[in-house]
Amino acid sequence: MKVSMLVLAALLLSSIFLTARQAGSPREHDARWAAPPTEAARMNPLSNRRDATEGGKKIFGQRCSTCHGESAEGTSDAPSLTRAAVGRQSDGALFWKISSGNTRTGMPTFSFLPPLQRWQLILYIRAQADTGGATGSGRD
Repeated sequence: MKVSMLVLAALLLSSIFLTARQAGSPREHDARWAAPPTEAARMNPLSNRRDATEGGKKIFGQRCSTCHGESAEGTSDAPSLTRAAVGRQSDGALFWKISSGNTRTGMPTFSFLPPLQRWQLILYIRAQADTGGATGSGRD
């Protein structure tokens, strides 16, 4: 009886470990989290309004910096948004990700923010990627 309990406990622990590994750490890229093509094709209505970046900075400070860091450089809780992999995504894809969130990585949904505020966030994220964030860590 003791041996079967030990085997069962070992299997349970192995299962938990494998599930946790598949979920990945917050810094890992989730290749399954991709915007549908119609969403990725959306254009940022504020793309010609670089002055809207300041609004995005304010919103980022209030809503995103706790996890992603003050300048979007990432923390132990969330990845850097200054990485090239983020910069290669369309504004529409980023809008969809901000709006829908990702429960596998712990990214909450921000669909409650007005759409223009979400577009402002994207302008700010792009500006941080252009400068490499405060720490200059624009790595992939």
